[in-house]
Amino acid sequence: MSTPSHWTGIVLAAGRGRRFDPLGNEDKLLQTLPSGVTLAAQSAARMAAVCLDMLVVVVRADNLRLQQTLQDADYPLLLCTNADDGMAVSLTTALRHTAESAGWVIALADMPFVQESTIQRVVQALRDGADIVVPVYQGRRGHPVGFSRCHLPELLTLKGDQGARRLLQTFPVHEIVVDDPGILQDVDQPADLQAYLQKK
Repeated sequence: MSTPSHWTGIVLAAGRGRRFDPLGNEDKLLQTLPSGVTLAAQSAARMAAVCLDMLVVVVRADNLRLQQTLQDADYPLLLCTNADDGMAVSLTTALRHTAESAGWVIALADMPFVQESTIQRVVQALRDGADIVVPVYQGRRGHPVGFSRCHLPELLTLKGDQGARRLLQTFPVHEIVVDDPGILQDVDQPADLQAYLQKK
């Protein structure tokens, strides 16, 4: 049996963002950046711009507005019916859907400021043989994170809001030092977005 040669980008966009708006009236992923693009669309665009063979954006099945926005921009969607069970559910849904991949670069839709060059370096490190790849800025690990398919069994055991941190603590990690503060900048609350906009 031949080894898969294609690499997949996964953008996780299925959270409810309760810290951004506890009442659920404002979807943080639909907030607009100065370019006129939403947070989710920019995160997807950054992933789509690099040399990946496949891209999937995981969205809650009931988030029709976000689905429409991403569909209008021609991003391939994967609907998750039980996303409220935790981020790991969205991730494992995407992994099962793309299980024939050689590996994955996993990004978060609320981190739209990651530079394309950083994502490209993560992809290249995977292609060069690394099994887990993490970008590092000023000594801190960030996103997106890359995994080769050898870690698929462990990734599929993740549950609830458990991310892949356990794997990063258990297995060797190839760190890439980048000059990219975007790997640490997520939009959890309105103040996070305002802080970014004020810099522009």
